[in-house]
Amino acid sequence: MRFNRQFRYIYLRLIRLRGHPHELALGMAFGIFIGMTPTIPFHTIVAIALALTFKASKITAAVGTWICNPLTVYLVYKYCYEIGSFILGFDHNAKFLEPMVEAINHGEFFNVVTTILGSGGMVVAAFLLGGIVLGILFAVPSYFIFFYFFKTFISWCKSRKLIKA
Repeated sequence: MRFNRQFRYIYLRLIRLRGHPHELALGMAFGIFIGMTPTIPFHTIVAIALALTFKASKITAAVGTWICNPLTVYLVYKYCYEIGSFILGFDHNAKFLEPMVEAINHGEFFNVVTTILGSGGMVVAAFLLGGIVLGILFAVPSYFIFFYFFKTFISWCKSRKLIKA
């Protein structure tokens, strides 16, 4: 019973989402892009700022940042670091990630940021560069996927309203 109620709530929120499919998909792509960067405590703020700057949906931008959630954060950070260190050309030892994973597991997100920042400029550069590459790799296709989704969903909602009227 509780699951049905939550599903219905999410469904109603989705139906009430307003905007052009481009705006909604662009907001989602910005959220996914920022969600792939290693700035975990600031994801939502930066994604909403990007959405405001480029006239995209702020709600979908905030939702898109949840691509980096407690289940996926280790993989996102691991690959950010490995891709960034590969591009910069230095050894990508994953043992560096162990203190960060412990901080994430305990919900100490600011310790994650201080661990990254305290590791030196090259590590920070590797995380940021890897995050940007991963962000682009995930955000570009997600824009087209969500554009199609929102376009289809909005036309479905309009046809549903016409049938009821």
